[in-house]
Amino acid sequence: MYKRGHFGVAMLTLAPITFWLLSTGFPVFGALVAGTVLYLAMLPDVDHRVPGISHRGPTHSLLFAAVVGAVFAGAASLVEPVLSIAVPGDVSMVAFGFLLGFGTVVAHLLGDVITPMGVNFLWPYPRTWSLSLTTADSTIWNWTLFVLGVFALAAAVALAVQGVPI
Repeated sequence: MYKRGHFGVAMLTLAPITFWLLSTGFPVFGALVAGTVLYLAMLPDVDHRVPGISHRGPTHSLLFAAVVGAVFAGAASLVEPVLSIAVPGDVSMVAFGFLLGFGTVVAHLLGDVITPMGVNFLWPYPRTWSLSLTTADSTIWNWTLFVLGVFALAAAVALAVQGVPI
């Protein structure tokens, strides 16, 4: 997928999470999660800029997702003692940080697994998974995912604001 398609997939994955966060009274977390996931939607593609790392190699794996999750958890562990913030789902801020970082990378991987090149989820194990639904450069797929993502996220916010029960 290209950037537009990845943003669409990110918004599609965010829609139910955003609805849940807004419906349960955590609008700040809803904005934080949405902003983080969208800002870092292209993080695994940092491999384009790092010499010696192949595209869709280590940065397109669950191991990389766990490393990003661990970095987020570490940052949360520094913030948690200073800020007393209620975290959704009765989990610690550290656990929430891990899930946010991990989920951000996984959202990107979901966009790439639909292409023929696929994703090596279990890197360094040499197996690639692909649904082969479309090529990464498909204008139709990238725009369709983006439009569906915008619609889904907007609908989630609208339904949560109207007080539709979970």
